[in-house]
Amino acid sequence: MLILQSDPPPLLSLSLFPSPQDGFTPLAVALQQGHENVVALLINYGTKGKVRLPALHIAARNDDTRTAAVLLQNDPNPDVLSKTGFTPLHIAAHYENMSVAQLLLNRGANVNFTPKNGITPLHIASRRGNVMMVRLLLDRGAQIDAKTKDELTPLHCAARNGHVRIIEILLEHGAPIQAKTKNGLSPIHMAAQGDHMDCVRQLLQYNAEIDDITLDHLTPLHVAAHCGHHRMAKVLLDKGAKANARALNGFTPLHIACKKNHMRSMDLLLKHSASLEAVTESGLTPLHVASFMGHLNIVKNLLQRGASPNASNVKVETPLHMASRAGHCEVAQFLLQNAAQVDAKAKDDQTPLHCAARMGHKELVKLLLEHKASPDSATTAGHTPLHIAAREGHVHTIRILLDAGAQQIKMTKKGFTPLHVASKYGKVDVAELLLERGANPNAAGKNGLTPLHVAVHHNNLDVVKLLVSKGGSAHSTARNGYTPLHIAAKQNQMEVASCLLQNGASPNSESLQGITPLHLASQEGRPDMVALLISKQANVNLGNKNGLTPLHLVAQEGHVGIADTLVKQGASVYAASRMGYTPLHVACHYGNIKMVKFLLQQQAHVNSKTRMGYTPLHQAAQQGHTDIVTLLLKHGALPNEITSNGTSPLGIAKRLGYISVIDVLKLVTEESVSAVSEKHRMSFPETVDEILDVSEDEGRLHKKPFCFCSGFFLQIFSLCSFYRFTLCPFLAFSSPCRIFLSPLSLVIFSAAHTPIPLPKEYDEDSLIPSSPATETSDNVSPVASPIHTGFLVSFMVDARGGSMRGSRHHGLRVIIPPRTCAAPTRITCRLVKPQKLTTPPPLVEGEGLASRIISLGPSSMQFLGPVIVEIPHFASLGHGDRELVVLRSENGSVWKEHRNRYGDEVLETILNGMDEDLESQEELEKKRIRRIISTDFPLYFAVVSRIQQESDLIGPEGGRLTSKLVPHVEAIFPETAVTKRVRLGLQAQPIPDELLTRQLGNQATFSPVVTIEPRRRKFHRPIGLRIPLPPSWRESPRDAGEGDTTSLRLLCSVIGGTAPAQWEDITGTTKLMYANNCANFTTNVSARFWLADCPRTAEAVTFANLLYRELMAVPYMAKFVIFAKMNEAREGRLRCYCMTDDKMDKTLELHENFSEVARSRDIEVSTEGMPLHLECSGNLVPIRKATQQPRSFSFQAFRDNRLPVSVKVCLPPAARMPASLLTCRVFVQYCVSLGSVCQRVLPPVSRFPSRAPADRPLFCWTPLL
Repeated sequence: MLILQSDPPPLLSLSLFPSPQDGFTPLAVALQQGHENVVALLINYGTKGKVRLPALHIAARNDDTRTAAVLLQNDPNPDVLSKTGFTPLHIAAHYENMSVAQLLLNRGANVNFTPKNGITPLHIASRRGNVMMVRLLLDRGAQIDAKTKDELTPLHCAARNGHVRIIEILLEHGAPIQAKTKNGLSPIHMAAQGDHMDCVRQLLQYNAEIDDITLDHLTPLHVAAHCGHHRMAKVLLDKGAKANARALNGFTPLHIACKKNHMRSMDLLLKHSASLEAVTESGLTPLHVASFMGHLNIVKNLLQRGASPNASNVKVETPLHMASRAGHCEVAQFLLQNAAQVDAKAKDDQTPLHCAARMGHKELVKLLLEHKASPDSATTAGHTPLHIAAREGHVHTIRILLDAGAQQIKMTKKGFTPLHVASKYGKVDVAELLLERGANPNAAGKNGLTPLHVAVHHNNLDVVKLLVSKGGSAHSTARNGYTPLHIAAKQNQMEVASCLLQNGASPNSESLQGITPLHLASQEGRPDMVALLISKQANVNLGNKNGLTPLHLVAQEGHVGIADTLVKQGASVYAASRMGYTPLHVACHYGNIKMVKFLLQQQAHVNSKTRMGYTPLHQAAQQGHTDIVTLLLKHGALPNEITSNGTSPLGIAKRLGYISVIDVLKLVTEESVSAVSEKHRMSFPETVDEILDVSEDEGRLHKKPFCFCSGFFLQIFSLCSFYRFTLCPFLAFSSPCRIFLSPLSLVIFSAAHTPIPLPKEYDEDSLIPSSPATETSDNVSPVASPIHTGFLVSFMVDARGGSMRGSRHHGLRVIIPPRTCAAPTRITCRLVKPQKLTTPPPLVEGEGLASRIISLGPSSMQFLGPVIVEIPHFASLGHGDRELVVLRSENGSVWKEHRNRYGDEVLETILNGMDEDLESQEELEKKRIRRIISTDFPLYFAVVSRIQQESDLIGPEGGRLTSKLVPHVEAIFPETAVTKRVRLGLQAQPIPDELLTRQLGNQATFSPVVTIEPRRRKFHRPIGLRIPLPPSWRESPRDAGEGDTTSLRLLCSVIGGTAPAQWEDITGTTKLMYANNCANFTTNVSARFWLADCPRTAEAVTFANLLYRELMAVPYMAKFVIFAKMNEAREGRLRCYCMTDDKMDKTLELHENFSEVARSRDIEVSTEGMPLHLECSGNLVPIRKATQQPRSFSFQAFRDNRLPVSVKVCLPPAARMPASLLTCRVFVQYCVSLGSVCQRVLPPVSRFPSRAPADRPLFCWTPLL
């Protein structure tokens, strides 16, 4: 039985619960009896809120020292954690309970206990502003620079909450006044954000940096302007804060105040000389920002203070453009009242009316038109506001424009009217309005496309119905003869096709090449469309200009089901093309064995011959289709038939090396007729090539694909004597043309025989595979000898491996070691022009392609082991400051660096005894060849020349990068500067003395350019950089000043990606420390950095830009070739070439009877449009003056760099070369007398010790004795 004493012990006199009249509480009784579980239950029962605190935490919250003492007696751990990770000391600090805090500390509580979020008791006490608690914690050893998860220190907490006394205590105890959070905020930023002016004064008194910057380069004044704390802004400005400080994106405090509509802050900044003309990274002035945000009062104030209403950003957009885009009518009206140009044109010639029309701002459109804006102004792509509004579907806007006189007949550069645009984007209401207002439904663009063509192509059925109901002709033809039904048939648009046929479209309409909709539907394998067309009396036997019927195209693609439909409807299996190819020939050529079986079942002639005497068996043998050869022989094919040049199927197979085909044919062929001709004449069936471009993207101009028009034909100078066309997919937007070419030289002539270039995805060097079709490979023994041969574009490889060299490009080689290829495969290798790629390699300044881009196939091919690709390059690496890297792209859109996983030491093992010589790396460097080792084939490889770079994986543990080229350059990454392992690079590019002297003389000297890659990356903690001082500063520092007073300037460019550098002087915002002839500083963002010793400090950036442009030029090894041709006895023409990988025999001059008279060795030339100057001397004099005929030309790698010069002989050949001309760095001496071109004399050409200056001649033509 429990007996309650009348006087409870003193320990229990304090309770969490209300005491009854006798003074006893349930908790007191539970504690007296030692029932610990009951005590915990009662304390928890007394808590409020969702989180139930442990008993000790509740005692700490209530400052119940007695209960806390009892609890600590039962459980001596004072650092017990709550569910949120806090200790009782955290709770005591939060509730400012000194007694419990002292008790906990006396019982061993960890004063620096840090939960997952990093918050210590000192953080909490500083935030709460409890002076006594802060002093207690500091006296007990609290860590004053402890950081939370977001890297907040106790000083940050005190500053953010405005506790001046706490700030003073912390600073007296050595708190880091410049400590930065994760985002780079210092305590003064926090105080500015909270509008705590006394805190800011206190921090400044302790020498806090008033213009301290965050990771985004925001100063405290930026923060005050953002929050609208005008009194705080005044304090900062009075203390010397820079009113024009620029953030990383270029925003000044004035920009921010204007954006946030803080009028008083804006007035204050302007009174303190904030610049109205300050521009952001994208060129925005404060007026641009205010106009875009629609802050009318701000706009008025800025204009009254002198802001220009016609200032332009980098896109040449004015504030009126910004207001029009955002739809702020009142702002636009005020700008127009203050002389804003209503038709101001942006970079792409867009006017404010274009912007308003795009967004559908009706009132703004009315306002601009009332102020005489031109409703027909066109962009560079030819789009008027009416085109823009039609694209977006703004019916009301279009009605306003039409009422103002906007013309519907205006066409874009591609010949599209507004009705075309509405048809493309399916805007039915817009199209209906335009037609009501008189739009021509049959208006034809430059390539003959009508709105109906466009609507059909984009499968906009409602627009199609509208157009045909309003007079749109279903018979209208594009330039290549396509009707809308052709397009619908090719794209399998059943509903559209039915609509067109119901409105009179002819299923037998022919294009210029005789292609019908049935041809297209058949080739694309559209059974429903084929059935629909046949039901409308489409002619199944109608051939095109080359005699190709739909069955020919079906045979090419292997659509057996459609072939069955065509044959049942009367299609002839015997139909022959102009060159005599039947559907069976085509099916055999392309390896479609199911189609071959079907045609043979339909009694196709197995031994029919083409004009060249080829039977289907010849075609199958030529393409290496062993299974089809066997099938044809079973059906009575004659193996002894010969072609017009006397070749049997066996002879073809032997010539092309198809082992399996040979094994089959040699058993049935008479040897007397199996002789192999010296050169096999390849036979290819005709197909069709017709391209239609309906692209019309606003603001983009696409290169016009080639269309076959009347008067054009293909003349082929080749092994083949017949025409060949390829049916390409119907194209939209910028889709690449799929043009298959045989190994032929294709030249296009008009009726007047004027050569016309044929657009190709690949350049002329990538000569076409031996077959355009996918070939069935021979089955060969994997233990046989590997193949060693050459190739044009493709070759076969199997388990034996192989070594193949490029026939046209010396040094191009592909090595497939034995047992790395799982099955017989055709390997392709082509050279690709960068401008033909959807996304070329992303090259930054100082980088350039060292060779043409290589396209390898099969794309994404995985090998069982490493394979080797060797690519010749033309980069100059002689100065040791550059290196080669290999980029790869799997899909043509994304590029990344390729890293060889295998070193040279394992190459011998890889080759496994192949009889193949591999040069050492030194030999490869001499021959300028780059070796790539890979276990798979990407779509593209690109070899890039760049400035030498050291890189490594840097993780949270930190790291260090040191330049090998300039050893004093170093980057130090502290712990947690990055949160995960990333690859970071360091570049250091020294400045050649000769370049510096030539460009600037003694006006300034520069350190190496130092770059942290990738640029614009923000670090969580500042990284350290060390850069050697400029030579003149090392020898004698000009002054010991700082900021704007010192001649040593720190320049920075944070622009990343492929954009050009924009240098800024950041000396005033970055503290430099000097040691061992180097400057040390910290930065929160990766960028390019440069030290300049420039007494004229205002011109440091100008000098840097002048020097940087030439410094970034990419050096190449090129050769100069001179061609000459006489016109008269003493007059003639010279043509100077600067070539990289071009072939002499490819030049136009050799076809125009020019003679090569001089050729240099490989010399170094810089690209990026650097001019090369030409000078004639001695007995050669230019006929025209330099103003009439250029004497210089710009070098571009892998392009024709040609300079024509007309000259005459004015002195006898015995004249001597003037001595003054011997100062040229590179010169060639030879004799040219244009009465007869004499023999070439070419002494060795000396190579520059450094890059050739842009203003020096590279050659002098001089007579010899």
